Amino acid sequence: MKPILLDFPTEFTTDRLLIRMPMPGDGKVMYEAINASIEELKPWLPFAQMEQTEEDVEVNIREAHLKFLKREDLRLLVFLKDSGELVASSGLHRIDWDIPKFEIGYWIDSRHSGKGYMTEAVQGITDFAVNELKARRLEIRCDTSNIKSAAIPERLGFTLEGILRNDSLEIGSTTRLRNTSIYAKVF
Repeated sequence: MKPILLDFPTEFTTDRLLIRMPMPGDGKVMYEAINASIEELKPWLPFAQMEQTEEDVEVNIREAHLKFLKREDLRLLVFLKDSGELVASSGLHRIDWDIPKFEIGYWIDSRHSGKGYMTEAVQGITDFAVNELKARRLEIRCDTSNIKSAAIPERLGFTLEGILRNDSLEIGSTTRLRNTSIYAKVF
């Protein structure tokens, strides 16, 4: 079956969270979350290096919505169930539907960090990938220096399969190289 024809839920919940595909109109809350978290995001994420307007973020959200519908990339937004506040952005990326395998990526609005939301969201996304998408392999990749990001797969029982040394350029540098940890679960 062609991936575009796969039918699966566009949202699901955990104890405290609603996790769903991005929708047109989400740009405003995403823009606010990026701005509130920009200093924490800059060392790790390329998109945090450039100035973005609310309109730029809305365009990105709409593109993510289309990619979700086409099953090319499954970005997921994480909201608090009780208040509807945006907590984080996550998703299933680098998709190989033949296996199927996915990479879970994530970042949290720093106003919500330290409360276990990201760990809960990643566990929910893991369950969704296994139960709804029949995932056989899930990966989480992060810079070896990003201790907070690495704590999540370690907490959730992912196995550190290896470290890619001098894997990419450090964000914002043209000469400094970084290492990437690869955590995985297989099913």
